[in-house]
Amino acid sequence: MKKATPPPFKIDAISTLHRMLGLPGPLHPLISIVDNTKIAVEKQQLPETFLLSFFKISFKKLLKGRIGYGQGYYDYDEGGLVFTAPHQVISIINDTEFYGATLLIHPDFIRNYPLGKNIKNYGFFSYEANEALHLSEKEKASILAILEHISAELENPIDDFSQDVIISYIEVLLNYSNRFYKRQFITRKAVNSDLLAKMEDLLNNYFETAHALKKGLPTVEYLAEQLHLSPRYLSDMLRSLTGQNAQQHIHEKLIEKAKEMLSTTSLPVSQIAYELGFEHPQSFSKLFKIKTSQSPLEFRQSFN
Repeated sequence: MKKATPPPFKIDAISTLHRMLGLPGPLHPLISIVDNTKIAVEKQQLPETFLLSFFKISFKKLLKGRIGYGQGYYDYDEGGLVFTAPHQVISIINDTEFYGATLLIHPDFIRNYPLGKNIKNYGFFSYEANEALHLSEKEKASILAILEHISAELENPIDDFSQDVIISYIEVLLNYSNRFYKRQFITRKAVNSDLLAKMEDLLNNYFETAHALKKGLPTVEYLAEQLHLSPRYLSDMLRSLTGQNAQQHIHEKLIEKAKEMLSTTSLPVSQIAYELGFEHPQSFSKLFKIKTSQSPLEFRQSFN
């Protein structure tokens, strides 16, 4: 009998993570900046797989930017940021790079502020580690300056404005990161255009080889897995390139294929719906009308 895989180890408190890294306790129970160079390597007790109950933003000075597709890559060797949301599984595989800094933010620290609700809108918390934000020298300086401001504020005696000031710095950090990710999509435009072409081929193949009939409608998760990207990164990359996210691209290809079948075959609308992957013909007809302002039958009649 196959041995069951144990669940990831859960770390609820920032102080617990400090202890497991061989570090002194945090200055504040709900937020901390860790100098990665001070992690006691010989005392580190992190399991190979774990999850945190708080946000983690890690800046690694030696993060290499050779991330690409096919034969292309882009170098941003000045370091980069990796973002992790609460309850995401983290795996450590021969990670000996104890440089840079890590910002830890418990959701309770921002819960009563607008950021508590808005932080979910920063999609990069759902990116994979290989989709890290790679920084130029100038961008690195901006990020490090913000982290230093937060660190200095934590060193000061707590007063009525401490939390407001720190949260303001966090928002600036996240907004800079948003801007820099947009730059990253632009600088990799040629590579991303190649990815777009691969995605178009995937969708064409999906509908032309009866995959839809067997597996149902293609999903963003399916496309992302085939392209070795996270679903959120794929959608954000496509939006920056075409103005449409991955789901909209799927719908566009779906309607294109539906129009082809409606205009070149005499198949009933219900049969076309099933062959495109819809479980219920009514769902197909509803989507078709939303996208074209015509029902499938109206389109067929107007075309003929």
